[in-house]
Amino acid sequence: MSDLIFSVFPNENFVDLGLYQFGKEQCSPAHSFGPASRNHFLFHYVVSGTGRLFADDSKGITCEYQIRSGQGFMLFPRQISTYIADKNLPWEYVWLEFDGLRAKEIVEIAGLSVDNPVYHARPKDLREGMYQELLYIVEHGNESPFHLIGHLYLFIDYLSRSSAGLRLSQKGRMRDFYIKEALTYIEQNFQNDITVEGIAEFCGLNRSYFGRIFKDTIGKSPQEFLLNYRMVKAAELLKLTGLSIADVGNAVGYPNQLHFSRAFKHTYGMAPREWRNKNQVTS
Repeated sequence: MSDLIFSVFPNENFVDLGLYQFGKEQCSPAHSFGPASRNHFLFHYVVSGTGRLFADDSKGITCEYQIRSGQGFMLFPRQISTYIADKNLPWEYVWLEFDGLRAKEIVEIAGLSVDNPVYHARPKDLREGMYQELLYIVEHGNESPFHLIGHLYLFIDYLSRSSAGLRLSQKGRMRDFYIKEALTYIEQNFQNDITVEGIAEFCGLNRSYFGRIFKDTIGKSPQEFLLNYRMVKAAELLKLTGLSIADVGNAVGYPNQLHFSRAFKHTYGMAPREWRNKNQVTS
Protein backbone atom coordinates (compact mmCIF):
# COMPACT_ATOMS: atom_id res chain seq x y z
CA MET A 1 0.00 0.00 0.00
CA SER A 2 1.08 3.59 -0.65
CA ASP A 3 1.90 5.91 2.26
CA LEU A 4 -0.22 9.01 1.59
CA ILE A 5 -0.64 12.48 3.11
CA PHE A 6 -3.34 14.56 1.45
CA SER A 7 -4.94 17.94 2.20
CA VAL A 8 -7.47 20.23 0.52
CA PHE A 9 -6.92 23.97 0.86
CA PRO A 10 -9.75 25.50 2.93
CA ASN A 11 -10.09 28.82 1.11
CA GLU A 12 -10.25 29.81 -2.57
CA ASN A 13 -10.54 33.61 -2.23
CA PHE A 14 -7.06 34.29 -3.62
CA VAL A 15 -7.31 35.62 -7.16
CA ASP A 16 -3.69 36.05 -8.28
CA LEU A 17 -2.47 32.73 -6.94
CA GLY A 18 -4.38 30.16 -4.95
CA LEU A 19 -3.96 26.65 -3.56
CA TYR A 20 -6.33 23.76 -4.19
CA GLN A 21 -4.78 20.63 -2.75
CA PHE A 22 -1.40 19.24 -1.78
CA GLY A 23 0.15 16.08 -0.42
CA LYS A 24 2.96 13.57 -0.21
CA GLU A 25 3.05 9.91 -1.19
CA GLN A 26 5.47 7.02 -1.03
CA CYS A 27 4.06 4.97 -3.88
CA SER A 28 3.87 1.22 -3.99
CA PRO A 29 5.64 -0.53 -6.90
CA ALA A 30 3.98 0.20 -10.29
CA HIS A 31 1.37 2.44 -8.62
CA SER A 32 -0.33 4.54 -11.32
CA PHE A 33 -2.73 7.46 -11.66
CA GLY A 34 -4.67 8.27 -14.81
CA PRO A 35 -5.34 8.75 -17.56
CA ALA A 36 -6.94 11.93 -16.25
CA SER A 37 -6.99 15.67 -16.76
CA ARG A 38 -6.86 18.47 -14.19
CA ASN A 39 -8.65 21.78 -13.89
CA HIS A 40 -5.55 23.53 -12.50
CA PHE A 41 -1.76 23.39 -12.53
CA LEU A 42 -0.37 20.42 -10.60
CA PHE A 43 3.32 20.16 -9.75
CA HIS A 44 5.04 16.99 -8.51
CA TYR A 45 8.57 16.91 -7.09
CA VAL A 46 10.24 13.49 -6.88
CA VAL A 47 12.02 13.05 -3.55
CA SER A 48 13.34 9.53 -4.20
CA GLY A 49 12.92 6.70 -6.67
CA THR A 50 11.79 6.99 -10.25
CA GLY A 51 8.77 6.63 -12.49
CA ARG A 52 7.27 7.51 -15.86
CA LEU A 53 5.01 10.30 -17.02
CA PHE A 54 2.78 9.99 -20.09
CA ALA A 55 1.41 13.40 -21.06
CA ASP A 56 -0.15 14.94 -24.16
CA ASP A 57 1.90 17.69 -25.80
CA SER A 58 0.58 20.77 -27.60
CA LYS A 59 -0.30 18.67 -30.66
CA GLY A 60 -2.20 16.07 -28.66
CA ILE A 61 0.56 13.48 -29.03
CA THR A 62 1.24 11.42 -25.91
CA CYS A 63 4.90 11.69 -24.89
CA GLU A 64 6.75 9.56 -22.35
CA TYR A 65 9.20 10.95 -19.81
CA GLN A 66 11.35 9.17 -17.25
CA ILE A 67 11.44 11.20 -14.04
CA ARG A 68 13.95 10.54 -11.26
CA SER A 69 14.69 11.93 -7.82
CA GLY A 70 15.63 15.61 -7.83
CA GLN A 71 13.37 16.26 -10.81
CA GLY A 72 9.71 17.17 -11.03
CA PHE A 73 6.90 17.52 -13.52
CA MET A 74 4.09 19.97 -14.16
CA LEU A 75 0.64 18.90 -15.27
CA PHE A 76 -1.40 21.53 -17.06
CA PRO A 77 -5.14 22.32 -17.05
CA ARG A 78 -7.09 20.00 -19.37
CA GLN A 79 -3.95 18.04 -20.28
CA ILE A 80 -4.47 14.28 -20.29
CA SER A 81 -1.76 12.46 -18.38
CA THR A 82 -0.84 9.22 -16.64
CA TYR A 83 2.04 8.64 -14.27
CA ILE A 84 3.39 5.33 -13.03
CA ALA A 85 5.86 4.47 -10.27
CA ASP A 86 8.76 2.21 -11.18
CA LYS A 87 8.15 -1.40 -10.18
CA ASN A 88 11.62 -1.82 -8.67
CA LEU A 89 12.36 1.67 -7.34
CA PRO A 90 8.97 3.36 -6.87
CA TRP A 91 9.03 7.08 -6.39
CA GLU A 92 8.12 9.20 -3.42
CA TYR A 93 6.84 12.62 -4.34
CA VAL A 94 5.25 15.73 -2.95
CA TRP A 95 2.67 17.62 -4.97
CA LEU A 96 0.85 20.91 -5.01
CA GLU A 97 -2.12 22.05 -7.11
CA PHE A 98 -2.46 25.77 -7.73
CA ASP A 99 -4.03 28.28 -10.09
CA GLY A 100 -4.89 31.96 -10.42
CA LEU A 101 -4.57 34.93 -12.72
CA ARG A 102 -0.77 34.83 -12.55
CA ALA A 103 -0.34 31.05 -12.58
CA LYS A 104 0.27 30.73 -16.34
CA GLU A 105 2.85 33.54 -16.25
CA ILE A 106 4.64 31.91 -13.32
CA VAL A 107 4.83 28.54 -15.05
CA GLU A 108 6.19 30.15 -18.22
CA ILE A 109 8.86 32.01 -16.23
CA ALA A 110 9.93 28.64 -14.82
CA GLY A 111 10.38 27.40 -18.40
CA LEU A 112 7.71 24.69 -18.14
CA SER A 113 5.13 23.96 -20.82
CA VAL A 114 3.05 21.08 -22.17
CA ASP A 115 5.96 20.38 -24.54
CA ASN A 116 8.54 20.66 -21.75
CA PRO A 117 6.87 19.51 -18.51
CA VAL A 118 9.96 18.17 -16.70
CA TYR A 119 11.53 20.32 -13.99
CA HIS A 120 15.33 20.33 -13.80
CA ALA A 121 17.29 22.44 -11.33
CA ARG A 122 21.06 22.67 -11.22
CA PRO A 123 21.49 25.10 -8.25
CA LYS A 124 21.19 22.67 -5.35
CA ASP A 125 20.39 25.34 -2.76
CA LEU A 126 17.47 26.73 -4.78
CA ARG A 127 16.12 23.25 -5.49
CA GLU A 128 16.37 22.37 -1.81
CA GLY A 129 14.62 25.61 -0.87
CA MET A 130 11.78 24.79 -3.25
CA TYR A 131 11.43 21.31 -1.80
CA GLN A 132 11.42 22.61 1.78
CA GLU A 133 8.60 25.06 0.97
CA LEU A 134 6.63 22.26 -0.65
CA LEU A 135 7.19 20.04 2.36
CA TYR A 136 6.25 22.82 4.76
CA ILE A 137 2.89 23.33 3.06
CA VAL A 138 2.19 19.59 3.04
CA GLU A 139 3.07 19.17 6.71
CA HIS A 140 1.28 22.32 7.94
CA GLY A 141 -2.10 21.95 6.29
CA ASN A 142 -3.88 23.15 9.43
CA GLU A 143 -2.26 26.59 9.36
CA SER A 144 -4.33 29.62 8.31
CA PRO A 145 -4.97 30.17 4.58
CA PHE A 146 -2.87 33.37 4.58
CA HIS A 147 0.03 31.52 6.19
CA LEU A 148 -0.08 28.78 3.55
CA ILE A 149 -0.43 31.26 0.68
CA GLY A 150 2.70 33.01 1.95
CA HIS A 151 4.62 29.75 1.67
CA LEU A 152 3.07 29.13 -1.75
CA TYR A 153 4.66 32.38 -2.94
CA LEU A 154 8.00 31.28 -1.48
CA PHE A 155 7.65 27.96 -3.31
CA ILE A 156 6.92 29.79 -6.57
CA ASP A 157 9.94 32.03 -6.03
CA TYR A 158 12.27 29.04 -5.59
CA LEU A 159 10.65 27.18 -8.49
CA SER A 160 11.09 30.03 -10.95
CA ARG A 161 14.61 30.97 -9.81
CA SER A 162 15.94 27.41 -9.77
CA SER A 163 14.54 26.61 -13.19
CA ALA A 164 15.15 30.03 -14.74
CA GLY A 165 18.71 29.82 -13.48
CA LEU A 166 19.27 27.11 -16.07
CA ARG A 167 17.62 29.04 -18.86
CA LEU A 168 19.06 32.46 -18.00
CA SER A 169 16.08 33.81 -19.95
CA GLN A 170 17.44 32.22 -23.11
CA LYS A 171 15.98 29.10 -24.68
CA GLY A 172 19.40 28.11 -25.97
CA ARG A 173 20.79 27.82 -22.45
CA MET A 174 18.21 25.18 -21.52
CA ARG A 175 19.07 23.29 -24.69
CA ASP A 176 22.75 23.46 -23.77
CA PHE A 177 21.92 22.00 -20.36
CA TYR A 178 20.11 19.01 -21.92
CA ILE A 179 22.97 18.38 -24.35
CA LYS A 180 25.53 18.54 -21.54
CA GLU A 181 23.44 16.06 -19.53
CA ALA A 182 23.28 13.72 -22.54
CA LEU A 183 27.01 13.91 -23.26
CA THR A 184 27.87 13.25 -19.63
CA TYR A 185 25.54 10.25 -19.61
CA ILE A 186 27.16 8.85 -22.77
CA GLU A 187 30.68 9.38 -21.40
CA GLN A 188 29.80 7.51 -18.21
CA ASN A 189 27.74 4.71 -19.78
CA PHE A 190 29.01 4.10 -23.34
CA GLN A 191 30.32 0.68 -22.30
CA ASN A 192 26.82 -0.41 -21.24
CA ASP A 193 23.80 -1.41 -23.31
CA ILE A 194 22.40 2.11 -23.65
CA THR A 195 19.98 3.40 -26.27
CA VAL A 196 18.89 6.77 -27.60
CA GLU A 197 15.56 6.23 -25.85
CA GLY A 198 17.40 5.67 -22.58
CA ILE A 199 19.48 8.82 -22.98
CA ALA A 200 16.35 10.86 -23.75
CA GLU A 201 14.63 9.42 -20.69
CA PHE A 202 17.62 10.32 -18.53
CA CYS A 203 17.31 13.92 -19.72
CA GLY A 204 13.56 13.92 -19.13
CA LEU A 205 12.76 14.52 -22.83
CA ASN A 206 10.71 12.66 -25.39
CA ARG A 207 12.84 10.89 -27.97
CA SER A 208 11.93 12.89 -31.07
CA TYR A 209 12.53 16.27 -29.43
CA PHE A 210 15.81 15.05 -27.91
CA GLY A 211 17.02 13.75 -31.28
CA ARG A 212 16.21 17.05 -32.96
CA ILE A 213 18.00 19.33 -30.50
CA PHE A 214 20.96 16.95 -30.26
CA LYS A 215 21.56 16.96 -34.02
CA ASP A 216 21.00 20.71 -34.24
CA THR A 217 23.62 21.28 -31.54
CA ILE A 218 26.22 18.55 -32.16
CA GLY A 219 25.80 18.07 -35.91
CA LYS A 220 25.30 14.33 -35.57
CA SER A 221 22.30 12.29 -34.58
CA PRO A 222 22.50 10.68 -31.11
CA GLN A 223 23.00 7.28 -32.78
CA GLU A 224 25.88 8.60 -34.90
CA PHE A 225 27.53 10.31 -31.95
CA LEU A 226 27.27 7.24 -29.70
CA LEU A 227 28.71 5.01 -32.42
CA ASN A 228 31.57 7.42 -33.12
CA TYR A 229 32.32 7.83 -29.41
CA ARG A 230 32.49 4.08 -28.90
CA MET A 231 34.74 3.61 -31.91
CA VAL A 232 37.15 6.34 -30.77
CA LYS A 233 37.41 4.60 -27.39
CA ALA A 234 37.91 1.27 -29.14
CA ALA A 235 40.71 2.72 -31.26
CA GLU A 236 42.44 3.97 -28.12
CA LEU A 237 42.29 0.51 -26.58
CA LEU A 238 43.53 -1.16 -29.76
CA LYS A 239 46.40 1.29 -29.97
CA LEU A 240 47.48 1.35 -26.32
CA THR A 241 46.63 -2.09 -24.89
CA GLY A 242 47.04 -5.75 -25.68
CA LEU A 243 43.38 -6.61 -25.08
CA SER A 244 41.85 -9.10 -27.48
CA ILE A 245 39.46 -7.83 -30.15
CA ALA A 246 36.57 -9.42 -28.27
CA ASP A 247 37.59 -7.72 -25.02
CA VAL A 248 37.90 -4.35 -26.73
CA GLY A 249 34.43 -4.79 -28.18
CA ASN A 250 33.04 -5.69 -24.77
CA ALA A 251 34.73 -2.65 -23.24
CA VAL A 252 32.89 -0.27 -25.58
CA GLY A 253 29.46 -1.88 -25.41
CA TYR A 254 29.63 -4.59 -28.08
CA PRO A 255 29.39 -8.07 -26.51
CA ASN A 256 29.13 -9.55 -30.03
CA GLN A 257 32.57 -9.45 -31.65
CA LEU A 258 31.16 -9.61 -35.19
CA HIS A 259 28.92 -6.61 -34.59
CA PHE A 260 31.85 -4.71 -33.13
CA SER A 261 34.11 -5.52 -36.07
CA ARG A 262 31.46 -4.37 -38.55
CA ALA A 263 30.89 -1.11 -36.67
CA PHE A 264 34.63 -0.45 -36.43
CA LYS A 265 35.21 -1.13 -40.13
CA HIS A 266 32.29 1.13 -41.02
CA THR A 267 33.97 3.95 -39.06
CA TYR A 268 37.66 3.41 -39.88
CA GLY A 269 37.50 1.60 -43.20
CA MET A 270 39.36 -1.47 -41.96
CA ALA A 271 38.92 -4.32 -39.49
CA PRO A 272 40.05 -3.80 -35.88
CA ARG A 273 42.97 -6.23 -36.20
CA GLU A 274 44.25 -4.54 -39.35
CA TRP A 275 43.91 -1.10 -37.78
CA ARG A 276 45.82 -2.30 -34.69
CA ASN A 277 48.66 -3.71 -36.80
CA LYS A 278 49.12 -0.28 -38.40
CA ASN A 279 48.65 1.90 -35.33
CA GLN A 280 49.54 -0.02 -32.14
CA VAL A 281 52.08 1.66 -29.88
CA THR A 282 54.84 -0.76 -28.97
CA SER A 283 57.06 -0.36 -25.92
